[in-house]
Amino acid sequence: MRQVTEALLLALASGKRAALATVVRVSGSTPQSPGARLLLTHDGRSIGTVGGGAVEKAVLAELLVCLQDGKPGLHRLDLGRDLGMCCGGTMEVFIEAVESTQRLMLFGAGHVARPTAALAKTLGFSITVVDDREELNTEQRFPDCTRVLAEPKEAARSLNPSDTDWILIVTHDHRLDEEALDTYARLPHRYIGMIGSKRKVLRTLQRIAQRGDVPPLGRVFAPVGLPLGAVTPEEIAVSICAELVALRHGTATAHMRAVDAPELAGVLAGAATSGAAARGAGKDG
Repeated sequence: MRQVTEALLLALASGKRAALATVVRVSGSTPQSPGARLLLTHDGRSIGTVGGGAVEKAVLAELLVCLQDGKPGLHRLDLGRDLGMCCGGTMEVFIEAVESTQRLMLFGAGHVARPTAALAKTLGFSITVVDDREELNTEQRFPDCTRVLAEPKEAARSLNPSDTDWILIVTHDHRLDEEALDTYARLPHRYIGMIGSKRKVLRTLQRIAQRGDVPPLGRVFAPVGLPLGAVTPEEIAVSICAELVALRHGTATAHMRAVDAPELAGVLAGAATSGAAARGAGKDG
């Protein structure tokens, strides 16, 4: 038990998801008693045991599924009928995801960032606020948050984002939004959300395309948030955090992603053509 507990603490500090199996009920002859645990880490290591052999192989398969989708479940195993084990009892095993504290990087310290940071903290995120405006990026406005006084692009090296980081772009300046998206979509991340209308998002991507290649957009959610009809900063914060929760748990729901819009391909194709022409004209000149 101590070995599993110590591994759980390491998993919680790792920024990565783990999956935990706990024997909750047994009947008849079984290799383990209620309370036995088996932990599967993000890199495939297993700590503890629920009985070894065929039963452990079956539980590890379910743990791997949970590691991928994060969904809990109660599994009943008939050791004789299902697994061909001679002991012949039954075991019920509860499998759950172990979610570590993950970093949410907020680019911008304005009227939307403040309620978003406060709400996201209650959902278990560790908040880092990036904004070079000293009068807004303060401890009073963002208590218990890490604060970085810099523009998004210049903070990239010190932030050193990983593939478990969630990123929200809610600055006061379209230029900063564009720089943040272009910079961080090329770096490791789990999610990037950018505030703004669909038109703004398409124009931002168009300008990026005119300069060269577009960064990967598979995990870019822009406009950010779920379509709740949010108007006030507090309502927008709820919309954003609802999207974070849905994605964290792998729940299928409607998003407002302009990157899914059918017109995006045409926008990017036109931008690439005009961008190439502009670069060619510059060389001729």
